[in-house]
Amino acid sequence: MYLEIISPEAIVFKGEIDSISVPGSSGDFQVLNNHAPIISTLKKGIIKIKTNTKPEESDENFFSKEGKETYIYKIKSGVIQVKKNKLILLSD
Repeated sequence: MYLEIISPEAIVFKGEIDSISVPGSSGDFQVLNNHAPIISTLKKGIIKIKTNTKPEESDENFFSKEGKETYIYKIKSGVIQVKKNKLILLSD
């Protein structure tokens, strides 16, 4: 799957991922390869990304956890769109 995380300041992350867990407004959920199309609002929380792609060094909101393949990103709110293995996440 291909993920782009876009904040008002910059593109925070772009690259191939294995999975992502997000804090949906109606509850947390995970997206894996070939997930059904979805658009969801996100609430304050953390996004957990499993990938071999390293996040942008300049963004202090990212930090590594559980080894070098899992990254955490803190958000205040946002929106995620999943369609044909492409994910776009707009974050605050």
